[in-house]
This record gives sequence, structure tokens and C-alpha cells, in this order.
Amino acid sequence: MSARIFSPSSGPAAITPAQQWTTALGRVLLSVLFLFSGIGKLAAPAMTIAYIKSVGLPLPEVGYAIALAVELGCGTLLLVGFLTRPVGLILAVFSLGTALAFHHNFADQNQLIHFLKNVSICGGMLYVAAFGAGRISIDGRRR
Repeated sequence: MSARIFSPSSGPAAITPAQQWTTALGRVLLSVLFLFSGIGKLAAPAMTIAYIKSVGLPLPEVGYAIALAVELGCGTLLLVGFLTRPVGLILAVFSLGTALAFHHNFADQNQLIHFLKNVSICGGMLYVAAFGAGRISIDGRRR
């Protein structure tokens, strides 16, 4: 008896309707975090730039623009499931980078929790990068 391993080449018959919907729901829920965060940054640019400056990162205005582009742009692409694999990699790197840059004071339990949250999101995004958007997505419809 051999174990059946999911792969994108297994075709649509290898994925149940429940898996199709849970994949889509998971992708949507992951995107909400990035979209909500990006909208918050858009609403408070001065505060966000000041926070970037406070951790000593260079070119805080450029960092702010990059954060907006990644969170709003990639968050939207993740939401609809378009270019999902590269978007997953970008969001994984972004999540890990922000964890290391902004949440490295492990003596502060709140910072440790934020660090672990970002690392977990990175893991979820790597999963998205590995397995794609699923059938209920723009990427899934192009197959």
C-alpha cells in the first residue's frame, strides 16, 4: 500500500471539494492580515515612518513605501489567488524580515509573541508558495 501525496500535477480529482474550499478560506484569511495592516499604515503614514525610524532602519520613507506595496499589493494578489507562489515567497520573506527587524526584544513577552506570530505567518506563506492558491482562485482557473 502506498501513501498518496498531493501534488499540483495530481490534477483536480486528487483534491476534494472540502479541500478546495478550505484552501481558499485559508488563503483569504491569510490575506486579511496583510490588507488590514497595509490599510492601517496608509491611514497613519507619519506614525508608521516614525516607528521604522525608532528601530534604526535606514530610509524609513522607502521602507514605508515597500511595506505598503507588499502588504496591499501582495495581500490583494493573495486574496484573489493570482501569482500566488511568488507572492507567497515575498510575503514569507517580508514576515520574517519584519519579525527580525521589529520584534527582537525577547525580554518583552509581547515582542516575543509578535516575533513568533510573524515566524508562523512566514511558515504559512511558505506553504502557500509550495502548494499554490488552490482551484478556487485565478491561478487555479488558468490550469
